Amino acid sequence: MASQPDPHPDGVWYSCDDQQPGVSIRPLSQADLAALLAHLYDDHDQEQTDILGSGGAAPVVAVRGRASVGRPGASAQGEYQRRRATEVATWVRGLPWRIVALIAASVAAWLAAAPLAPNLAAPTGVTVAAGLGWLLRFRTSPDTVAWRRGAAGERRTARLLAPLERHGWAVLHDLAIPGSAANIDHLVIGPGGVVTIDSKQYRGQLHVDRDGMVWHGRHLLVSALRTTLWEADQADEVLGIADLQVPAIVAVHGASVPRGVLRAEGVTVVPARRLPDLLQALPPVLGPERVAWLADRARLRFRPAT
Repeated sequence: MASQPDPHPDGVWYSCDDQQPGVSIRPLSQADLAALLAHLYDDHDQEQTDILGSGGAAPVVAVRGRASVGRPGASAQGEYQRRRATEVATWVRGLPWRIVALIAASVAAWLAAAPLAPNLAAPTGVTVAAGLGWLLRFRTSPDTVAWRRGAAGERRTARLLAPLERHGWAVLHDLAIPGSAANIDHLVIGPGGVVTIDSKQYRGQLHVDRDGMVWHGRHLLVSALRTTLWEADQADEVLGIADLQVPAIVAVHGASVPRGVLRAEGVTVVPARRLPDLLQALPPVLGPERVAWLADRARLRFRPAT
């Protein structure tokens, strides 16, 4: 696990957006309070339990941290736009020779067709020019398109995670890891703990070989999975939650996952649609107050990746 990065030189950790951490308040029954207190860790729990046992019907409140923070897929979309702009500029610089090539091909086709079929010479030249123009048109490279698909996958994951906020989860998106160019696609904090989620937009299917290695087509995913695990370690380091383990999950869009879920390199890989059920099935380890505290801590210690 890497050492925790230092804060900004001015001593302040920037929050993920311009909003300030907040709370929402709702009345709870005495039974609800008893269930909530079971998840809290500090000595304050016992004090509240004593108060609860003293009788009295005064209403109490539960604290829930503000939920969604950040723009899902913003950094991936920004990278796509930057790469595409570079490719467009390169294509434009080569436009003069493309025009010359079109004219030369059109004239050559016209001259070749004129002796054989004078009436078809002009249409032949136009057809050749059109075909060559189609071949020389601007096309975004597959590597750049992958960034756009990745951004779309992150937005789809965010939509799947949004309903969890009604169940006491805080959801943060596209967080820059301090001291690194890497980012965390999604950080969720709730009753089941703190979890990092990496969205992947694949085509086809994943498969596992005899050695337990995960492949997407001909691409071995060991490096990608280890990166996802490293991001979870960094979230643990930045938040300073030594008493909790931060699991790493890869949410897959567009490709089937063998057996519906698999674990490799310390990372859980699941179809994205199963993600909400998986998170809600985690055993409760955090109470609402600590969820709110960790969510606000994350807002202060991470900044948007863009």
